[in-house]
Amino acid sequence: MSLCDASGVNWRSITKMYHTVHFVVLTLTLLATFTVPTCALLHNKGTFSIRHRQPSLAQRLVIPSAKDYSRVRVNVKGFGEQQQRHICWTKTFCSSVHLPEESESKRELKPLKEDEDFIKAVEEVKDAALNVTESSVKLTSTIVTRGPGIIGRLLQALVTKEFRDDVERRKKTYISDWTDALDNKRKCIPAILFLYFACLAPVVSFGTIASQITEGSIGVVEFLVASGGAGMTYSIISGQPMTFVAPTGLTLAFLSGLYRFCSLKGIPFFPIYTWVGLWTSFFMITLGVRGSSKYIRYCTRFTDEIFNGLLSLNFIYEACASLRRNFLLADPMNLSMPFVSLSIALGTFWSTAKVIAFETSMFFTTKVRTALKDFGPVAVIIVFTAINQHPSIKKFGVPTLTVPSTFQLAGGRDFLVPFMNVSESIRWLCALPAILLTSLFFMDQNISARVVNREENRLRKGAAYNIDMVALGIIIGVLSIFGLPWMCGATVQSMNHVKALTSQKFNEKTQKMEVDQVVETRVTGFIIHAMLAATIHLLPLLTVLPIPVVSGVFLYLGRKLMTGNTFLKRILQSCAESNRLPKSHPINVLGRKKMNAFTFVQAFCLAGLWAFKQNSATSIFFPGAIGLLMAIRTWILPKFFLEKELEALGDPTPR
Repeated sequence: MSLCDASGVNWRSITKMYHTVHFVVLTLTLLATFTVPTCALLHNKGTFSIRHRQPSLAQRLVIPSAKDYSRVRVNVKGFGEQQQRHICWTKTFCSSVHLPEESESKRELKPLKEDEDFIKAVEEVKDAALNVTESSVKLTSTIVTRGPGIIGRLLQALVTKEFRDDVERRKKTYISDWTDALDNKRKCIPAILFLYFACLAPVVSFGTIASQITEGSIGVVEFLVASGGAGMTYSIISGQPMTFVAPTGLTLAFLSGLYRFCSLKGIPFFPIYTWVGLWTSFFMITLGVRGSSKYIRYCTRFTDEIFNGLLSLNFIYEACASLRRNFLLADPMNLSMPFVSLSIALGTFWSTAKVIAFETSMFFTTKVRTALKDFGPVAVIIVFTAINQHPSIKKFGVPTLTVPSTFQLAGGRDFLVPFMNVSESIRWLCALPAILLTSLFFMDQNISARVVNREENRLRKGAAYNIDMVALGIIIGVLSIFGLPWMCGATVQSMNHVKALTSQKFNEKTQKMEVDQVVETRVTGFIIHAMLAATIHLLPLLTVLPIPVVSGVFLYLGRKLMTGNTFLKRILQSCAESNRLPKSHPINVLGRKKMNAFTFVQAFCLAGLWAFKQNSATSIFFPGAIGLLMAIRTWILPKFFLEKELEALGDPTPR
């Protein structure tokens, strides 16, 4: 049915036009104010408005957004008096006009079709709506055609060439990162089983230590959830999946310093923890997209060896400290327990080292030796755990892991941290410790990734340092919001991951074992960390695992990290007879005095880092001390050592 009145106004067209304009305005989220030569078209709270701009007459037309359009209201404000006319219709238009009661006796009713002001206002609405529609179409066309180009240029300005190169290099192999595991199941399955226990041991141990440091604020459950979730996420979004993220002793040292600082200042720990983590996340993502990993080249072998020496020393220290506590806290009526614990720890360490070294022996076939190397460490852990359950050993009361029987965060707190409860000034000040933490993560992540990408490992798919930085930044941000412990690149676990997926062959010319190939896959990392996360459902079973077995695994990991560290080798060789060393050895090339001077500088730096880490007053600034290593190597050592001497020591200056 037609909705036209006697003046020819088509109300259906007007309402359809209004719907079109309303949709465009909401979609583009533009300002709903448009100026036309004779009127202003406004949109507010579901209504359309027209304001006439004649100096002597102001008109307002309001069209409700309801679908039945049951009423149009016209306000006419003239020379000192106001009239209100209400025009009503349902399906057919009714041209009746109702004036206010007080005006009934003064004015005569006038048909709407003869009201020139109303007709003129309607025409202005139609013209304005047409102008708005045309402008919206043009704006939409501009956004569609030019928008992608503008966004692309903006991203190109923010994201450096180094990051884009990483993406281009790794996206070609992303599918094969998952499918390669299916073709090498016999290699991946034992690696998953061994690395699960190798990763579980530090997670549980650091969780136990963190619970003591933070007075129960963060415990084993948080470390299991964080390690599992972070590891799975990293295996999906990282560039180099062979690198593992895990809790480290250096991160734990910073956490300890931050908690003590908050306790001394009387400020809540978790909101500060979250804001420090969020700032660190922002810094890490920024460093990644800006391609800052290229500066890790200034972190030469001098820094790498000190850093790895510190990690190795930390693993061994934690293992020895755990065994020492058994002697200090032993029951006077049960003095045999500490010695039994020491025997279990040393037995675990020795057996693990032997079964892994069995691969290079002359006994049995290659398949048997490889199977013993792959499954041996898992078997060692199971065997010593079973031995501890034997009645003849169990009576000594060897300590086992202490974990909650059910899934619950420490203290029964909520998952989401109320990080908005601190003042704005404190939120900004948290950026200062975040800079120190960022420097630690930058060093730890890139050194771990560089250890994985070393040339002797013969990886084929290429590195992606900057993508790894961005991935770690995202993970840190999420962990911080939920108050879960931070994860970063774990050198020991990463090295073991590469070694577990490496196939070796014997070179008859050199009479040495050499790397044949490495299975570069994301599947092993994802499954291992999924198993870590699922361990929260097996918490009662973990109480059977003896702590000395964990200490033995720590001893092995610390000793394994020493392998290939020329700094530690030079300490032992400093007193060796020069005739028994190769001609290319630094003692024969530079002389004993020069080599020992360089080794002494490294040992002094290692001792300084350890002192910084162990001192409760300076532990929060410990990451900054690591950055000093690069400064010492870049600006101080070249004043005392010639470039050819540094090259003989295996530490050439980067160009």
